[in-house]
Amino acid sequence: VQLQASGGGLVQAGGSLRLSCAASETIFTISIMGWYRQAPGKTRDLVATITETGTTHYADSVKGRFTISMDNAKNTVILQMNSLKPGDTAVYYCIAYQSGDDVPSWGQGTQVTVSS
Repeated sequence: VQLQASGGGLVQAGGSLRLSCAASETIFTISIMGWYRQAPGKTRDLVATITETGTTHYADSVKGRFTISMDNAKNTVILQMNSLKPGDTAVYYCIAYQSGDDVPSWGQGTQVTVSS
């Protein structure tokens, strides 16, 4: 599946951004979608995931601030990011697991920069 991420940018601390990831395949063949992020010099870490049944999972660092959702009609997963902190600065990558696959597809990444 091909993934196209968008919505990154520069925002001040306390602000909000909305990331979108559009899948080339119908979202009903996908079991899990989500977002990872990688800051300079750091590992690529899980941010949030959502299953085909709507079950969500968040990293502790973003709980209560980020919300992941899935728009089945548009084959899109959304990451709403509120109360952003400088520590959220990273390249954000969209992922998707197709049903039965153990290895996800990755999007191209979108830069999020939060200034203090």
